[in-house]
Amino acid sequence: MSRSLVVLTAGLSQPSSTRLLADQLAAAVSAAVGGRGESVDVEVIELRELAGDLATTLTTGGLPTPAVAAARQKVSDADGIIAVTPVFTASYSGLFKMFIDVLDTDSLNGMPVLIAATAGTARHSLVLDHALRPLFTYLRAVVVPTGVFAATEDFGSTGLAERVHRAASELAQQIVAAPTAVQGFLQDEPVRHRNSGNGVGAVRPFAELLAGHAGDGR
Repeated sequence: MSRSLVVLTAGLSQPSSTRLLADQLAAAVSAAVGGRGESVDVEVIELRELAGDLATTLTTGGLPTPAVAAARQKVSDADGIIAVTPVFTASYSGLFKMFIDVLDTDSLNGMPVLIAATAGTARHSLVLDHALRPLFTYLRAVVVPTGVFAATEDFGSTGLAERVHRAASELAQQIVAAPTAVQGFLQDEPVRHRNSGNGVGAVRPFAELLAGHAGDGR
């Protein structure tokens, strides 16, 4: 059985350390899924290539461009997500957040997610638990226990390779797990159906809603 893995990478340059880490994680997850007797199709979404479409979507009432709609569909249809962002001002990048903001609030229900980040210094490592994990938990995703942070000096180190392997194993286990196993992480409520949001029309502007209103309470 073939599974679907979507990799979100928010690096701004080409090549980038963010994409390098994303590729390492994707390869490790593919190997781990294969070790469990299944295969995985990997789809990489370079958010840098969607920057203009994301800005257009956010400033035109939320109606997605075809490129954004396609990316949203891939995300909601996936069996697992790897999300990797560079760290800017002690948090995820604005580009990364723009993409999250155009997702439907039900697009990641029960979705296994591996979070990762890159930065020039290890001082930003807390971004995983202080920013990324709460963000995906809010969207009702199932974030695997091990997040992967890589400072510039970490690349090529044994420590990074070990973290990549551990996180990949955890994500692979969730990807191949039965739906009831994923639901076990969400004890307070059942997993809701995922929705890409592409079938929802544009949000009507607030100014238009108020047009013709006299403001006298009638």
